[in-house]
Amino acid sequence: MFYFDPLYIMTTLGALVLSLWATGKVKWAFAKYSKLPAYSGMTGAEVAQRILDHQGICDVKVEQTRSHQWFGIGGDGILDDHYDPRVKTVRLSPQIYQGTSQAAVAIAAHEVGHAIQHAKAYAPFKLRNVMAPAAAFGSNIAYLFLMMGFIANALSFIKIGVLLFSVAVAFQLVTLPVEWDASNRAKKLLVDYGIVAGQDSQGVAKVLNAAALTYVAAAAAALLNLLYFLFRSGLLGGRSND
Repeated sequence: MFYFDPLYIMTTLGALVLSLWATGKVKWAFAKYSKLPAYSGMTGAEVAQRILDHQGICDVKVEQTRSHQWFGIGGDGILDDHYDPRVKTVRLSPQIYQGTSQAAVAIAAHEVGHAIQHAKAYAPFKLRNVMAPAAAFGSNIAYLFLMMGFIANALSFIKIGVLLFSVAVAFQLVTLPVEWDASNRAKKLLVDYGIVAGQDSQGVAKVLNAAALTYVAAAAAALLNLLYFLFRSGLLGGRSND
């Protein structure tokens, strides 16, 4: 069966290495720059509200979450600091909401970047929101069809699984420009509004650039898995799965 395939093990290990490398980078950046105060002395909550005010966005709330995880890289990997477009709310973990470090203001500004994308109808952001339900469904059920297809040697099941998994991969790829754009907005607005200055801007950039690597790693890992399934099923390269 495919999950004992050496090629699959190599693919999985490659994806794991990418993930661990990206996670290590962002944890290192956060640990370093969470100890360095930002120029303005503002908390993450104050930074988020100031940017929203300057942007003329009055219908977005800023709330503190109960969890102490940071930037989606907590112990169980749950995204905690985020913008929820359904209720137009920027949710920040306590150490970001209350924090005054370079890391805190960077992450707060990044999440507000998504609120700005929403307000300005940024096309990739809109596309990602449309794709999100289908991507969640596809990622959850794709492996079931793929496993049944490989076990029963049923190409029709494999094709369904590949199609479902492709939606999840497409979602990961669309996420990349959304996250990069939010970070770029954050870097610019923090400087424009006098929230960071001098060395602060370098710290902010390093935190956001490191965090972006997690999305790149996730997209690369998903793409590697998709290529494996296409190759082993014979849909790519003319090889069979036997």
